[in-house]
Amino acid sequence: MNEVRTDICIVGAGPVGLFAVFECGLLKMRCHLIDYLPQPGGQLTEIYPKKPIYDIPGYPTVLAGELVDNLMKQIEPFSPTFTFGERVETFEKLENGEFKVGTTGDTVVYCKTVVIAAGLGCFEPRKPVAKNLELFEGKGVSYMILDPEKYRNRKVVLAGGGDSALDWAIHLSNIAGELTLIHRSEEFRGAPDSVQKVYDLAATGKIRLILNSNIASLNGNGALTEVEINDKNNQTSVIPTDDLIPLFGLSPKLGPIANWGLNLDKNAIIVNTENFETNIPGVFAIGDINTYPGKLKLILCGFHEGALMAQKAHEYVYPDQKLSFKYTTVNGINPF
Repeated sequence: MNEVRTDICIVGAGPVGLFAVFECGLLKMRCHLIDYLPQPGGQLTEIYPKKPIYDIPGYPTVLAGELVDNLMKQIEPFSPTFTFGERVETFEKLENGEFKVGTTGDTVVYCKTVVIAAGLGCFEPRKPVAKNLELFEGKGVSYMILDPEKYRNRKVVLAGGGDSALDWAIHLSNIAGELTLIHRSEEFRGAPDSVQKVYDLAATGKIRLILNSNIASLNGNGALTEVEINDKNNQTSVIPTDDLIPLFGLSPKLGPIANWGLNLDKNAIIVNTENFETNIPGVFAIGDINTYPGKLKLILCGFHEGALMAQKAHEYVYPDQKLSFKYTTVNGINPF
């Protein structure tokens, strides 16, 4: 068992959770972060590390992965600790007023406050109904694209009809050796401009576009070598491939947090707008995981929520100290 003692346990190491470390660090509070993913960054790292973000103050544009790197650099002076690859399972308030948080990997965190910054919760990919799909997961089948260069000069089959499938089809058209996009309908759900670009690429032979078809079966000897598809007339055809990437979206689930006794609105945690505390004193929720009147699911809003949360959390961590707020630009305050 790995035992951790800290001031604040942050559930979720996405951008909002990372920035919360900075705000807490300014107030001399130690943080330990837990994330089910194997690295920090949340959706930015796991789903679209190479995509640009346009609404971060001070950055006309910044790649998602670059933003995560900058956030990690920003919190480095405060020496946060991390548990990756483990999901939070248990939650208990102890008699001394502290909290005990346990994970699937036998990590136990003792803390004075808990901050839930888990985005939309635990994500699970929506999978096609196809024979042998599970046999080739990790052996040719992936549900997200982390490094486009992995697919250079390879035979790639994308499946899906939304923005993600369209965007990656456009991007991979200059990377993959052979690229096929399969969609079960004749109409796409993505941006019209992206749809037109895909049709243009198909017309020039950069993409093989197959509509009104579904993935039926996967074949190979230890690694994926071909995908069988069925069209609307139930005719079967085979596509040789090295990689199949179904991009049907992700299903967020609140997971064990749903059983913590928090006030919920569907899959979101209800908080107040003064300090984003939940109905359980000492437990906060910031970022996409929370809800309140006028809520906007933007990273910059999560940053704001983290700043106000830290002010209230200070009362739990240092109950005998009066907090005197100062700007970091005055009185020589420099966290770096």
